Amino acid sequence: MRDDARVEIRLKHADKLFINGRWTAPKKGGRIEIVSPHTERVCAVVAEASEEDMDAAVAAARKAFDDGPWPRMSPADRAAALRRLGAELGARSAELAAAWTEQVGALASFAPFMVGGTLHNIEHYASLAGGFPFVESHRAFDGQGAALVVREAVGVVAAIVPWNAPFAILVNKIAPALLAGCAVIMKPSPETPLEAYIIAEAAEAAGFPDGVVNLVPSHREAADYLVRNPGVDKVSFTGSTVAGRRIASVCGDRIARCTLELGGKSAAILLDDCDEAAAARTLAGTISMLSGQVCATLSRVIVPRARQASFTEALKAELEAIRVGDPYQADTQMGPMAMKRQLDRVEGYIARGIEEGARLVCGGGRPAGPARGHYLEPTLFAGVDSKMTIAQEEIFGPVIALLTYDDEAEAVRIANDSPFGLFGAVFTRDNDRAYRIARGVRTGALSQNAFRMDPFLPFGGFKQSGIGREGGSAGLASYTETKTVLLDGAPSI
Repeated sequence: MRDDARVEIRLKHADKLFINGRWTAPKKGGRIEIVSPHTERVCAVVAEASEEDMDAAVAAARKAFDDGPWPRMSPADRAAALRRLGAELGARSAELAAAWTEQVGALASFAPFMVGGTLHNIEHYASLAGGFPFVESHRAFDGQGAALVVREAVGVVAAIVPWNAPFAILVNKIAPALLAGCAVIMKPSPETPLEAYIIAEAAEAAGFPDGVVNLVPSHREAADYLVRNPGVDKVSFTGSTVAGRRIASVCGDRIARCTLELGGKSAAILLDDCDEAAAARTLAGTISMLSGQVCATLSRVIVPRARQASFTEALKAELEAIRVGDPYQADTQMGPMAMKRQLDRVEGYIARGIEEGARLVCGGGRPAGPARGHYLEPTLFAGVDSKMTIAQEEIFGPVIALLTYDDEAEAVRIANDSPFGLFGAVFTRDNDRAYRIARGVRTGALSQNAFRMDPFLPFGGFKQSGIGREGGSAGLASYTETKTVLLDGAPSI
């Protein structure tokens, strides 16, 4: 941690992996250094898992699932363990918030709210234990005997998460998996493993059976080995479409289950009756959230041609007013990019936009002020068409591409002219028009006049934005297999 950090992150076993309920030294002695994007200095060092460690974690999870008590416990008992986990994590919420700021540059003013919402999500999953249809009785078609449909845990789950929001994304995988009765292997990004360490320590304190929760931070090669391991029944992955395509091919080859929450190029459609000033404020606040490093961020803005000039000026004014700087300062509105390679990537897209003829309205460079850190100005391009690279590829940074349309049908066509389909928004005062647009855009979620999501409802993508859904009952169901049981009579248990 930096000397000026507000909260110290106290990991008891940063130099070890958590496998089979024990803190174990990595077999090859590997270490991962975490670099703060604000100071550009190493802020933590943790253990690195090798392929041999992956084998050990899979063996532990396999034994816990095949022979242990966890999948055979009642959903209510598993929910009680989840609540104990939530309580342990709640006691360390300040550390979880600090970890996000330190590793990624998330605003210290916002991080506690993200952590609090994630803890609430754990409670939500625990609350599903009583109402989820783990066992349903049906009338057999021939009227004979008893017909049951049961939903059983899918098995051993590899939960692989990206670097941008590691705590929230990891919880959204392991909480439903654990409630379903699965054993989990947490594989955090090498850039952001600290939250996963806190989760592992909390799981140990909460008394989960050995092997039910395992932690193996690693780089790509060992992670790929984990995905290929035949002892893993399901891979739950959030990250890039490129990596998701690789995971899908491996899982397809061995018919393993997978849920993939991948990239996005989400469109915001402004209708002619929208509140232009409010839309500009919302879109500027959205693209600057976590410096634009959000898969669902509204990075394409589609406006009526007649309002292009006025809206461009309104959005430009909002973006130029955003205060970029130290994520620990209370008045900062956008922190750094998470790492140097991500800053270089985004700057490459900005150069490509200029090269292809888009008009750089504002931003595009490094802000004045910070001497260190991976900082970038919020950036706006106008005069963009759908053929341009900045309108088609996920930039994952604070860059908005402004496109124009002449009628609603064209606006929907432009929104759909993308290999992605994760999220979207429509800005209008008319609920009926909003609903019509929502049904026309091929995307997994869409909101009106806001960047709004409901963690208790399904979330996921169309097209190359992924496979499957996370969140709520749909997220829980994705960690189960459905079995039909036909008996001569109803069971007494």
